[in-house]
Amino acid sequence: MQRTGFIGLLIGLAFMVACTSKPQVPEPVEGSNPELSAIDSLMWQQPDSALVMLLEYLSCRDAMIASSIDTMDTMRRIQCVSTTFNTHYAQLLTSELLFKNDYALQAVAYFDSLCGRDGVHTVSSTVAFLDARAHYINGAGYYEQGDLVNACTEYLNTLRIMESHFGENELVGHKARFMALTYNRLVEIFSAQFMQEPAIYCGKQALVYNEIAPTSPYGSSKILYRIGKQYDKLNVTDSASYYYDLALEYLPDRNDMVYRDIITSQALFEYKKDSIIALDSVRSMAAQAIDETERLARYLFLGIIYHYSGQDDTAKAYLEPVFEKDPSRAALAARVLHEIAIKEGDTIKYNAYAQFLLEDAFVNAENQARVSKLNNLFQTYLQEKQEIASLRERKKAVRTTLVVVLPFVVVLAAVVVILMRRRNKIRMAAREAEAQRRLSEVSQRLSEASQRRDEAERELQTKVEQAAQHTREILQQRVTDIYQSNGKDRLQRILEAVDDTYPQVGEKLKEEYPELSETERNILLLNFFHFRIKEEADLLGLSENTVGKYRSNLGKTLGKDPISDLIE
Repeated sequence: MQRTGFIGLLIGLAFMVACTSKPQVPEPVEGSNPELSAIDSLMWQQPDSALVMLLEYLSCRDAMIASSIDTMDTMRRIQCVSTTFNTHYAQLLTSELLFKNDYALQAVAYFDSLCGRDGVHTVSSTVAFLDARAHYINGAGYYEQGDLVNACTEYLNTLRIMESHFGENELVGHKARFMALTYNRLVEIFSAQFMQEPAIYCGKQALVYNEIAPTSPYGSSKILYRIGKQYDKLNVTDSASYYYDLALEYLPDRNDMVYRDIITSQALFEYKKDSIIALDSVRSMAAQAIDETERLARYLFLGIIYHYSGQDDTAKAYLEPVFEKDPSRAALAARVLHEIAIKEGDTIKYNAYAQFLLEDAFVNAENQARVSKLNNLFQTYLQEKQEIASLRERKKAVRTTLVVVLPFVVVLAAVVVILMRRRNKIRMAAREAEAQRRLSEVSQRLSEASQRRDEAERELQTKVEQAAQHTREILQQRVTDIYQSNGKDRLQRILEAVDDTYPQVGEKLKEEYPELSETERNILLLNFFHFRIKEEADLLGLSENTVGKYRSNLGKTLGKDPISDLIE
């Protein structure tokens, strides 16, 4: 296999190395009650202490300490807070603190009252930021539960609220930081589902807001690295290399794991030129790994490179720990180990890896529906965002026209209005056409990517089926050879051969049909290998009539071949 073949296998790997950070939330908003702001600041370091302070503030400590929390009583007390703004703020803090202190069910009522399940509430700009923040926290909760569709919905609702209530000139400070955090969350979701175009879009948006108000000293570097990784997955090497280099330039130091991620990704480019340099780079990053998760990620790189360099023994030493200990990367490791097992003729490992990959293919097929939903959500958001931008542009054009026209006489004003309208129509038509063209390109790329994934899954399914058929043919020949050897222990050897190829099939048969005797189970196995009555009688030491009766009874009782069901 050529070196370019394994480059495709590695695309998308390095981004999995970075550990998902805990949800970050911007500092309390201006204009809030000082006590609530203090509780908000404390919440991200000591959520239990912050909850106690909030309960004292709401004068309902006893109700919350009890084993059964009176949610409705708490909500009534919140309504007593003086202003509408602080009412909303206190309710938001209550929901977040309940969630952080593992009162998930009680937190639901507060989340639902802040951001409806069926859409985005219309709120004034006074509380719009708090409403958006509630959606963000709700999305974080869904994400932690593995519900990516609802998490994505909540994050997009967050953006809708912010973009509909604040102009670009208002999205600065903590609001800009909040936008960067939200777009970063969407990058995580889309990248994990191999939706590169949406991930790149959100990454670039996150970069814009992070430049206005950095989320951390490493914020820009991490965003640039993520954008580069998406281009890497698309095999757009020039863009990927550009963003990797830029990410290194933005790094304030080399103590963060993003540095090791970038160096590992760049090793892919080096491998095309010099495999020795690539191996040295990845080995160096593996030596600097701070935990087992990062170390296994580097091992996966090393194992794949060694395999395609022809050093399968060394490759297995790196890949087998990944397969055994890292569920998130086990499928990638299994693909390479499967190839090595085929080359070495190791039937047992070959079958084990083939079975694992088959199950993984089923999981990937289920993910397609989720990817489709996520794509629909994102496309709807883009369309709505374009409509909002167009509406604002029209309003801006109208205001500009009025300012220019008013000083002039009525006749001249009428002429100017006509000209401005015509020009605006042409401009808007061109922009709409360009926006539609870009959306069509994105949709086409997503469709092509989906087709490639479908083809890969069908190819894998075919290989797995062929492997299963080949295994059965080998076992059939082995059983036939044992029978023809005329040894005294032929039956035992046949049973052992079946157990070697399909471990625990005998135990499964006992569990599925406990009413069958050992002789009946043996007859079922021999029937599976197409032995005649005379041959079965010879192996079992029974008369042909006895074997014939057993067969007839089993056919009436079971009415099917249970062995095929157990090994498939």
